[in-house]
Amino acid sequence: MLGTHSKRHKVTVVGSGNWGSTIAKVVAENTKANPNLFDETVRMWVHEEEVEIPKTSQHYKEGSELCSKPQKLSELVNKFHENVKYLPGITLPSNVVAVTSIEEAVKDSTILIFNLPHQFIRKICVGLQGKIVPFARGISCIKGVEVSEKGVTLLSELIGQTLGIYCGALSGANIASEIAAGKYSETTVAYDPPAMDSRQPTPHGTPGGSPTSSTVDLTITKGEQSKKVQLVPLPSDYPSLNHGNMKRLFHRHYFHVRMVSDVAGVSLGGALKNIVALAAGWVDGLGWGDNAKAAVMRVGILEEVKFGKMFFAGSCKTQTFTEESAGVADVVTSCMGGRNFRCAKMSIERGLTIDEVERRELNGQKLQGTSTAYEVNSFLKGKGLEHEFPLFTAVYNILEGKIKPDQIPDLIEPKIVD
Repeated sequence: MLGTHSKRHKVTVVGSGNWGSTIAKVVAENTKANPNLFDETVRMWVHEEEVEIPKTSQHYKEGSELCSKPQKLSELVNKFHENVKYLPGITLPSNVVAVTSIEEAVKDSTILIFNLPHQFIRKICVGLQGKIVPFARGISCIKGVEVSEKGVTLLSELIGQTLGIYCGALSGANIASEIAAGKYSETTVAYDPPAMDSRQPTPHGTPGGSPTSSTVDLTITKGEQSKKVQLVPLPSDYPSLNHGNMKRLFHRHYFHVRMVSDVAGVSLGGALKNIVALAAGWVDGLGWGDNAKAAVMRVGILEEVKFGKMFFAGSCKTQTFTEESAGVADVVTSCMGGRNFRCAKMSIERGLTIDEVERRELNGQKLQGTSTAYEVNSFLKGKGLEHEFPLFTAVYNILEGKIKPDQIPDLIEPKIVD
């Protein structure tokens, strides 16, 4: 039964790594639970590769043809309902379908959830131009920003401008393996429904009612005019994508969702906390304990707030960083057990560079903290503002080998002015 609408939203997850597979699991459970809103099938785009079934896998059978040579990852996902490489041991719902053609994966989908390494997002989106429905809406689950000397671009805005669609963001204290295992956590979804969606007639009895109008025009590039995107309204024969219905797509009993409209704050929190986590990993690797980590976290949150208010003053809210999962909670969990923290800690304990640890430990995936630290420093240096962000600057200089991690306390201490 479609209720008051003749059509349902089709959902595609663009990306199938550890976090992408986890989000596909979450939303597939919800599309099945809300048949009046969503088409049950969730297509997950898989960048095809050949993988061997690990000997530790429940699917490994010595001597079997399947385990005697590498197999296509997409075929293994669809056969076993498990991503044996990036999310081993977790059963995906049967309505998650791995698709290797990105054009086929996004065909006719009205909700696109982006979840892949941020260095690939621009190329992927350029390749999707003209291949999606014009009224599609997006959510970026990618924790990063694109930074250059010219400005700071939110990945949600990069996606939206490249594809000509509106795109929100999901971020929070979200260690993928814990969520995939059904352990309680929470997240923040930032979605500010476009004004033209609000003006579409909303059939009586629509779940969640009519969306509220977007009141914020995010300007993402300083010093030059941002490209304006002419959005196509969501047709009225689809359920509205308001806060209520977006929450129904992501909220589970083990994955609690708080809805906000601050896309800039949520996006920045998810990106900048990775820099903070590197610093926390280094001080923990030095054996300095929890007090040192807490000091780094405090300064890191302050610098996140300052960055947001300095460069996104018209939209960024301080409380996003201090009250939401995408802010303070994400900093805390990232500085306790996230991959950036763990790799930084290992680099101290083993006497290796971050790059060496990354190659040995991350199964081909990349740390986002290092690339974000370099991009943010390039931007701040271009504006002559490195001194305003001593922790971010210290992390960059440690990565460059200019200073040592044990210098962090002195570098982040406010200077006394007589």
